[in-house]
Amino acid sequence: MGNEGAFGPRTVQGVAGVDEVGRGPLAGPVVAAAVILPESYALAGLADSKRLSARRREVLAGILRSEAAAWALGSASAAEIDQLNIHHATLLAMRRAVLALPWVPADLLVDGRFTPEGPWRATAVVGGDATVPAISAASIIAKVARDALLAELHLRYPVYGFDRHAGYPTVAHLCALERHGPCPEHRRSFGPVARSLEANRVLEPLR
Repeated sequence: MGNEGAFGPRTVQGVAGVDEVGRGPLAGPVVAAAVILPESYALAGLADSKRLSARRREVLAGILRSEAAAWALGSASAAEIDQLNIHHATLLAMRRAVLALPWVPADLLVDGRFTPEGPWRATAVVGGDATVPAISAASIIAKVARDALLAELHLRYPVYGFDRHAGYPTVAHLCALERHGPCPEHRRSFGPVARSLEANRVLEPLR
């Protein structure tokens, strides 16, 4: 994920739904998916990923990855989030996802109020993850992919519990951050992480 690549001779066609996951967490990347569904495609239970259980998301993601006309992922790392801010990093992840598709879509339907720049027509759809099937599909695929990445991070940094909260600022995560300080995957531009860094700098001479 995250490789923009080059357009080459790919054909411009289709409509891609685009959504992201991971704007709010204190750690890990923001992950976006771009999905082109077959014409008149229908899948029972397709909905905003936040409204589905983890198991249901995994089942639907497997079906969608198999049956979509095309799908791709893009991400922006914690370091890129700190450098660009979360808004611009999210648009970068979306752009990377679209560019990773096997062909350039003619149109994008993007969840939210903003769209990534590129050689396509793009329409922002507020609440689109619950109303537009292609965006719902992107939401589900992105969520399952990011959860898997955070489970991998948990193996590297088990003290934070990334496998349980996926980097979101739960009480347990904030307590672990206060106790251990941030790891390399924490977003240093986010308030709780910045405060933890400062506290650990103050306490360092006392240890």
